[in-house]
Amino acid sequence: MRLDIIAALPRYFDSVFDNAIYRRATESGLFRVEVHDLRDFGKGTYRQIDDYAYGGSAGMVLMAEPLSACIENLKSQRSYDDIIYLSPDGEVFNQHLANRLSLCQNLLLICGHYKGIDQRIRDLYVTREISIGDYVLSGGEIAAAVLTDAVLRLIPGVMGDESSALTDSHQDGLLSPPVYTRPAEFKGLKVPEVLLGGNDKAIREWLHEQALERTRERRPDLWEQWGDG
Repeated sequence: MRLDIIAALPRYFDSVFDNAIYRRATESGLFRVEVHDLRDFGKGTYRQIDDYAYGGSAGMVLMAEPLSACIENLKSQRSYDDIIYLSPDGEVFNQHLANRLSLCQNLLLICGHYKGIDQRIRDLYVTREISIGDYVLSGGEIAAAVLTDAVLRLIPGVMGDESSALTDSHQDGLLSPPVYTRPAEFKGLKVPEVLLGGNDKAIREWLHEQALERTRERRPDLWEQWGDG
């Protein structure tokens, strides 16, 4: 998979992508991410990329011209399965959507900033708008990092244990059951006996029951959806 990110603050990603998972995925050829500085396509001495909004609204808006120039440049080099704008008014990102995006070959992410981007870019280029939650961030770079991480770990071969991602919370519509490691007893609290007995069938049943109970108690909204499914 290749993922291109257009950002007004490209340096934000320097530390985000400097970890073992990203390096391993890149070195193995499974994943490539390229961050593009929107100011490279700005005009004038200050490489302007933002301007005041028509209508007198407060706040600055990322301009159509530099965004269009950057997108057109990238589209001339490859086709994209989706051009995604990270926006608080997009569809809410979830595990199901992460699964779908992980099957794509090329994705282009546009990071909003200030009051967002010129609507004409959304009308002309954007094929999907995604929000990571019902709140507003200072920039779309944070949302792009969240989406990238959630999608990357689903690509076969990226994780050290491929089955790990398949048992995460939300992967099957349920929250994950509790997990334990050594020692078997800690401050008077013991690991459930079923996990120590070596009976795989009993362990699977216990884990599923715990996942059901945890989802029902903590996320009734998910429990209702799971029951309907």
